[in-house]
Amino acid sequence: MGNRPERVGEAIRDELSTLLARDVHDPGIGFITLTTVKVSPDLQLARVYYTSMGDEKALRETAKALGRATPFLRRQIAQRLRLRRAPELQFFYDQSVAHQDRIEQILQDLKTEAAERAVLDDEDKRKD
Repeated sequence: MGNRPERVGEAIRDELSTLLARDVHDPGIGFITLTTVKVSPDLQLARVYYTSMGDEKALRETAKALGRATPFLRRQIAQRLRLRRAPELQFFYDQSVAHQDRIEQILQDLKTEAAERAVLDDEDKRKD
């Protein structure tokens, strides 16, 4: 199909980042980072993936606040990008970062465990 959906997705991500930082004043939207925007081939749907700091309650509040801001954001995207039809925006929490952190923690734990095991093996060899 080409790379137009990817280009439009990047443009939407850039504009949404600016809008969320400067124009959206909802206190429910905490500190969020837009990770990627996937646009359907017909440019009618944009799935916006984001990460946010905080516990489960803060994440739910951020999701609600983004839902409240969606009509405003869609109108602004239509005006700023001059698309024939503004895509429908859907926001999704990007769990890949959380999964990546979990994998990193597991690897660190394994490394620490291996180091402790090596120390114990050395001590056992010295006793024998």
